[in-house]
Amino acid sequence: MGLSRRLPDPLQVRLLRLLRDEGPLSRAELGDRLETARTRLLAEIDRLAAVELLVEAGPAVSRGGRRSTLVELNPRLRFAGVDLGATSIDVEIVDARMEPVAAFSEPADIRTGPRPILQRVNELLQKGGGRLDAIGIGVPGPVSFRDGVPVSPPIMPGWDRFPVRELLSREHGCPAVVDNDVNIMAIGERHGGVAHSVDDFLFVKIGTGVGCGIHLGGRVYRGSDGCAGDIGHIQVDPSGPVCSCGNIGCLEAVFGGAALAAQALEAAQSGASPALAEQLTAAGTLTAHDVAVRAAEGDVASIQLIREGGRRLGSVLASLVSFANPSMIVIGGGLAQLGHILLAEIRSVVYRRSLPLATGNLPIVLSELDSRAGVAGAAVLASELTFEQVL
Repeated sequence: MGLSRRLPDPLQVRLLRLLRDEGPLSRAELGDRLETARTRLLAEIDRLAAVELLVEAGPAVSRGGRRSTLVELNPRLRFAGVDLGATSIDVEIVDARMEPVAAFSEPADIRTGPRPILQRVNELLQKGGGRLDAIGIGVPGPVSFRDGVPVSPPIMPGWDRFPVRELLSREHGCPAVVDNDVNIMAIGERHGGVAHSVDDFLFVKIGTGVGCGIHLGGRVYRGSDGCAGDIGHIQVDPSGPVCSCGNIGCLEAVFGGAALAAQALEAAQSGASPALAEQLTAAGTLTAHDVAVRAAEGDVASIQLIREGGRRLGSVLASLVSFANPSMIVIGGGLAQLGHILLAEIRSVVYRRSLPLATGNLPIVLSELDSRAGVAGAAVLASELTFEQVL
């Protein structure tokens, strides 16, 4: 399909998005929904059909007179979403309607460096079979969205300025786009999750790291250099532990996956939690998941660890609510498994510390897409890239 970089045509992008999100529509329905002149719409449909992005999809329901023909995105379109975590690779290949046609997930250590990780990504994409029209990928660190490269990512040694976009595009012969992992999760949740049709919301990822996708006015806000939302490195404890970024007492250092595991180990070894001590003896190690399990069983120390983390995160989010006035906060990532104990503490702090006008209609909820948020958002981002590059 003939694609080239140029300024996107707003009507073209709106038309393609509508068909992606709604499915086959008649020309008359498209005209009504897009509020555009019939002659221009028909010309645009013909142009997009000529580059094989649109095809006819059978007769539409009659609206009186001759029945028109439905138009849909080419079912052969394939977009790939890749979500790289600190300890995992998730890949999903979707069709034109964002429905999965292949999915792969496996453990991986991002610290092994870009070449072995991206080699494995390439192998999984090839395993999906067929030609790709675009690839979206999220990485767990700051990204120059313009250049398609990670920039000084604290937990990704060897990735600084590595040409991720260029490598994927060259390997698969299609456009690629690179973003921060929490941004793609926000896009995924907006497209097919609990934030569907919500224009102004925050998506908070709590995993190995902590980040915030800022979705304002119907779009992800990335900031001038692409690092907006990096709340994991806001200081919450001036006398706290050293963070992976080199600073002291960052939110991530006191309430990320590694931090919670370390706190659980201390509780087990000090005798504060016999339940965690029992788990440590049985498994030889402790994880954030162990804290979640023991908290659900009523372990007081585990519940307290989650509440303390929720209190610290809630205090940061209360400041963001006062600043950005979102209409929803979505909590996702691996530590969202801490569940309603965490959610209740976050809500308590945010509702108590923010002004009533900002919180009177502010739901704070768990992600609906869970582990799929990242790959789903990356695939949507890939489709947007295709839509904006049509000749």
